[in-house]
Amino acid sequence: MKTFVMRFRAGKGYKWWVLGMIMIGTFMAVLDITVVNVGMPAIMGAFRVGISTAEWVITAYMITMTLMLPTAGWLADKFGNKRVYIVGMFLFTLGSWLCGRAWTDWFLIGSRALQGVGGGIIQSLGLAIVSREFTPEQRGTALGLWSVASAASISFGPLIGGYLVDDYSWHWIFDVNVPLGAIAILAALVIQREWKNPRIGRFDWIGFASVALFMPLAIYALARGNAATNPKGWAAPEVVGAFAVSGIALAVFVLRELRTKSPLLNIRLLGDRNFGVAMLVLMIFGIGMLGGTYLLPLYMQNGLGYTAIMAGMVFLPVGLIQGTLSTVSGIVTRYIGSVPLMVAGIAAMTLSFWLAGRFTAETHRSAIMTVLYLRGFGMGLTFAPLNIFSLKRLAQADMAAAAGIANSIKQLSGSIGIALLTAIMTSRISYHTAAHDVAGSQTDVYIAGVTDDFAIVAVLTLAAMTPLLLLLVRRKNKTLRPE
Repeated sequence: MKTFVMRFRAGKGYKWWVLGMIMIGTFMAVLDITVVNVGMPAIMGAFRVGISTAEWVITAYMITMTLMLPTAGWLADKFGNKRVYIVGMFLFTLGSWLCGRAWTDWFLIGSRALQGVGGGIIQSLGLAIVSREFTPEQRGTALGLWSVASAASISFGPLIGGYLVDDYSWHWIFDVNVPLGAIAILAALVIQREWKNPRIGRFDWIGFASVALFMPLAIYALARGNAATNPKGWAAPEVVGAFAVSGIALAVFVLRELRTKSPLLNIRLLGDRNFGVAMLVLMIFGIGMLGGTYLLPLYMQNGLGYTAIMAGMVFLPVGLIQGTLSTVSGIVTRYIGSVPLMVAGIAAMTLSFWLAGRFTAETHRSAIMTVLYLRGFGMGLTFAPLNIFSLKRLAQADMAAAAGIANSIKQLSGSIGIALLTAIMTSRISYHTAAHDVAGSQTDVYIAGVTDDFAIVAVLTLAAMTPLLLLLVRRKNKTLRPE
């Protein structure tokens, strides 16, 4: 058996098996975001909590995932990629099992936080392992295929979640991860070979502590500012204090990372033009994209009366379109470049959110599907070229650090997006209720608050295009400039 495994790992097809293994882990980690979006109304009903509390079921997962994204890179360098990846998969599976046995909302939130620790390790090491195993010439194809795993979870996650919630219970949206996690652990044990970084630095405890303080306090302040139990609103001492401490923690983190020899996140890489521009686009884009994805199931289930499985079914084409275009766009970038594809993708996403901002209680399913087709098209054109563009000029030794930064920004912007859009939605619903400017029932008022959010997401998504357009203009001016 040992001889067979050694020959297998030395074979030409080894890296493709590794890619398949990483895709399973990525599918699971992303699935647990999309599947919970559809199950959120059922969870709110089971624990009798409002949206300001229920949003922590999503954000707790995303916060701990974000904390582990850069940390996992150091742990993998120190103790080995394979060993740490398997530990991450185990923690994710254990957290899933505990979520399925939650008897209070805060136990569920705590279990989701544990699940996020494992998910952060899986996500961080996945991109780094794929980038290391494939040559620059093959990396575009590999990253395109890797993106298919995320696309598949976007397609099938809501559908699977809707089916489990409607036909069984919300507990099953977590329990389904347990057998998949066991299979993934066995696959990693057999397929993956170990790799360690011989030049590992010291762990950045100050950087870790400051970002661990910044994230939950910033999300708490955004969630608490418009909470029904907070009569003082944004002027409440706990909200002002949380914002102040989180701001100081962020400043400490940035200064520390720029000065230390062994940073938790090597943010100096942002000085690379391609990587810096790509991360700015991802940060702006992530706030709208992940926040907007969170809003749509709420609109369909609470606004239109869809069941969980009905809401999940409409997402099926999104991932199929995204997965197909991710693979194609990863190849097409060789011929036309990454920037034009990203601009086209963000434009399609902006249009989709603008149309969603015009939804009403009478909106037909075909209009919702049109929005989702555009969204899948936009994401398929954006993410693979964005990954390729960001890594183009970086050294091989910087791949793991770059992956940590990219994943951290994506999850952080998503967490902030969900908290920010929840706060805005609550505020807009209260405004429409007090102003009596929406004719109809309370459901119509609720929908008006959600569609106001969609309009804001459209503006944010359009803003993400600005750095790319400036880059294109700069390139054009250089071309036209006489020698």
